[in-house]
Amino acid sequence: MTMNSAQTITPANKISAPTARAGRRELLAWAFYDFANSGYTTVVQTTIFSAYFVGVVAGVTQGFTPGLSTLLWSLSIGIANFIVMISGPLIGAIADHRACKKVFLMISSVGCIIATALLALVGPGDIGLGMVLVTLSAIMFASGENLIAAFLPELVAEENMGRMSGYGWGLGYFGGLLTLAICLAYITWAKQHGLSETHFVPVTLLITASIFMLAAVPTFIWLRERAIPAVWDKSLSTLSVSFTRLVHTFKEASRFRDLVWFLITLGVYQSGVSTVVVLAAIYAQEVMGFDTQSLILLIMVVNVTAAVGALICGHFQDRVGSVPTLAITLVIWIVAVIVAIYATKPIHMWIAGNIIGLAMGASQAVGRALVSKFSPTERAGEFLGLWGFVNRLSAIIGPLSYGLINYWSNGNHRWSLMSTLLFFIVGLMLLAKVNEPRGKAAAVSAS
Repeated sequence: MTMNSAQTITPANKISAPTARAGRRELLAWAFYDFANSGYTTVVQTTIFSAYFVGVVAGVTQGFTPGLSTLLWSLSIGIANFIVMISGPLIGAIADHRACKKVFLMISSVGCIIATALLALVGPGDIGLGMVLVTLSAIMFASGENLIAAFLPELVAEENMGRMSGYGWGLGYFGGLLTLAICLAYITWAKQHGLSETHFVPVTLLITASIFMLAAVPTFIWLRERAIPAVWDKSLSTLSVSFTRLVHTFKEASRFRDLVWFLITLGVYQSGVSTVVVLAAIYAQEVMGFDTQSLILLIMVVNVTAAVGALICGHFQDRVGSVPTLAITLVIWIVAVIVAIYATKPIHMWIAGNIIGLAMGASQAVGRALVSKFSPTERAGEFLGLWGFVNRLSAIIGPLSYGLINYWSNGNHRWSLMSTLLFFIVGLMLLAKVNEPRGKAAAVSAS
């Protein structure tokens, strides 16, 4: 690839040999990372700590209105995703260039684990500390998501990427389910002994950090770094070369028009997904009156349906194509959000939650696999970094739009959820322009 008139480098993420595809143990080690880190999203971002932050840390007793506390939570997530949106593609380019994805994955994992454990120190009124630690943990988590995804094109052939991505997401939901089950058991014990949220919520954060640490061990033992470092002019820094490669990637966007269009589509509908992930528990708590135990039970059941959706979808998209599969899941999303908006009884929220579970598992598995199919193998880190860039942008736009509408409407969550519905409707319309065969052909010709 030409860097300038006198400088060339070899492909940064070139796999050492065509026969170096992963065996079953290594594939399991890759998928097990989804299992390891899913407890973070379910406990911190989706269920326990998000509701605890809005209801206790920045609750009414601390002098905050429900709309403002929700906005502060959304801002914490938004700031984290803005930082990863900027850093993700560059980190991916550096990881490709130096063949060090696994090292960066270790750093981000340790960072997320430590920040999650430190959240146990956050109590009523500790708003600044809570926002800082949530932001830091979310940055590390999202960076790890980008890096683990960049391994996928090295591990399996293109025709199996959808299935493998589905296995990863499915196993991840079971990881979240296990973490929630252990947390629920402890919360039930704590309540029986008269302990309050300020006691049992910090313990659940320590449980989550411990499970992440232990479950990630197989990944770092068995997952191999197949890429080889690029050859470059030593007078240039890795950062400058990687930045140049990244600029080159954006300039080549016209060669990958279906990838670019899908990334736009992904950014729109993923804004809705991101909103649901970080605000569903708050909606159930503030609108439907769910307590902590009810929230955990709901999310546990949703994790099961999400795992089923991811596994079914992984096989389905390899048979009929990723784009048709994604279109079906977006329709399911639309139905689920409409049910949630008009819910008046807890049973309605249970129905909406399980529909959301099926759609969430499917849409996330399809998105990662389709970007992998549209990415040249030797530059997977860069292109999956762009996938992460779009995910992070959507994780800013979606939750922040929800939080702002909630603030302006004096805490009206149903109005806020209407913005989430629009993301899925517009995303479905944009998806019609993505040509899957043409996108895959462009990736192959560039390899």
